[in-house]
Amino acid sequence: MNALDVQNLTLSYDRDAVVTRAHLHVAAGRIVGVLGPNGAGKSTLIKGILGLHRPDGGDVRFFGKPLSAVRHRVVYVPQRSSVDWDFPVTVEDVVLMGRYGRLGLLGRLRNQDRVIARRALDQIGIADLADRQISELSGGQQQRVFLARALAQDGELIFMDEPFVGVDAATEEAIVGLLRDMRDEGKTVIVVNHDLQTARAYFDELVLLNKSIVAHGPTDEVFTPALLAQTYGGRLAVIDGEYGDKILIAA
Repeated sequence: MNALDVQNLTLSYDRDAVVTRAHLHVAAGRIVGVLGPNGAGKSTLIKGILGLHRPDGGDVRFFGKPLSAVRHRVVYVPQRSSVDWDFPVTVEDVVLMGRYGRLGLLGRLRNQDRVIARRALDQIGIADLADRQISELSGGQQQRVFLARALAQDGELIFMDEPFVGVDAATEEAIVGLLRDMRDEGKTVIVVNHDLQTARAYFDELVLLNKSIVAHGPTDEVFTPALLAQTYGGRLAVIDGEYGDKILIAA
């Protein structure tokens, strides 16, 4: 059974189509990168899949079921820019929010939930920030808080929207390590990304998107000059890579 099945999904803003007739099937235990130019509909596609943007049509299944039946198995890590980081709450409070989905409407946090939250903070390397107000964090620390919350949710299908934007090299390395750990545990991670230079190293599969899905498959089959040029409309530059290879980057 696939972790995700998307059939004929169409999404619009003010009657203007942003994503048209998207078909996507993702097996469990994969790290999938979603690539495309600015305005291609990458974030909208993720929001539409998760029901955060009302679709014009189509069907989405998670582990063969509607989201309402498996919501506790699905995790969403939004862009950092979508969060009010001045809200008066601590790092541990944010991570604990990841546990509420497993408690039910009237559920109360247990000591076990706090243990799980602390373990997630420790795994991400920010246990010392547990009592810090989120307004005091750097961009990299903010992203690590999101990652810790995702770990605390203990989901099986994780969506991340631009997790590498504005973070330092150490945080980016920590994110990649976490993605691989999740995959090795049989979890599936779908990541919206904009950096072509890291795509081959980070992702098992790629989805190339520009209003519609241009290609989806194993990275070594999809990351080709022809498909990338089709996706980016020719807005690419070729540079020499570290090992003498050619790297395509968005111009």
